[in-house]
Amino acid sequence: MEAESAEAYQHSPTLFFLGQADLDTAPVAHQIGLSMKTHNIDGITLHLGAPDQDEHPWVGNMDVLQQLMACWMTVHEDDIPLNPRLIGRPGVGKTTLAAAAARALDKPVYIFQATMDTRPEDLLITPVIAESGKIKYVASAIVTAMIEGGVAILDEGNRMGEKSWASLAPLLDHRRYVESIIAGIKVKAHPEFRFCATMNEDASTFEIPEYIQSRLQPQIYIDFADADEEAEILKANLPFAPDEIISYVVKFLQAAHQADEPYSVRDGINITRMVLKLGLSREFFKKEGQQIITDENRFRELLHDSVMGILGDDALRYLVT
Repeated sequence: MEAESAEAYQHSPTLFFLGQADLDTAPVAHQIGLSMKTHNIDGITLHLGAPDQDEHPWVGNMDVLQQLMACWMTVHEDDIPLNPRLIGRPGVGKTTLAAAAARALDKPVYIFQATMDTRPEDLLITPVIAESGKIKYVASAIVTAMIEGGVAILDEGNRMGEKSWASLAPLLDHRRYVESIIAGIKVKAHPEFRFCATMNEDASTFEIPEYIQSRLQPQIYIDFADADEEAEILKANLPFAPDEIISYVVKFLQAAHQADEPYSVRDGINITRMVLKLGLSREFFKKEGQQIITDENRFRELLHDSVMGILGDDALRYLVT
């Protein structure tokens, strides 16, 4: 199958074609997010993806971090790791948590972003026409993690339909393999392979089939952080932001949490960035070296404009003077 030409696949709906203009501008590995590594299974060469470089620290509730790492432990040579699902509102740090746990275990991280259009072959192996006109088989982030012994994070998994989930069913139980119809091979997971799925709590999601839910256990719920934790998170992500701005933004977030609004610390990070950018562009703030000198008399105006631009008029009621 390795020698098959692109002509044989020209009508295939699963084929990812790189046009000549694309091929002329960069190596194929860079165009489709590949590393230079390959792996051979039953005479089929798979081109592996590159790991994600997520270096954001996990700040806040360490219990959920320890719980996730415990799920990935094996306590006996016959034991297998669990495949937890991380549940919470958008922006609470589910993916950051999973990536931090992977780093703590010294494992590479591979993130696959699920959507309502995700197909089974997207999750596994995709045929690609390379410069030579031959077919290359490209491993997804999940399959690459399986081969490399890394951590696969299926991000926003409940945006994906049942047909796609079905292709992962044997991976998520004691069998720990996937079968690619496209490449005609079975891929077994490395003993060090770990998996988790993140899932948002919102209306734009599918119901997960029960046979998949039973494989994605346990559930780990990530809630909004308290005020001290949110301040730590903002400082970790924006070490250049003055404390007084962080304090204002945290008060806004906490007031919104009390009213059960969905505004997250991610929104707080974006609001803080916007306050700083507006303050400097309007010359209300000034920079002295690496330090930003603020004018507290302008905070209300800048917060108002930043919150309205990012979250809309309804969020303005939670501004705390």
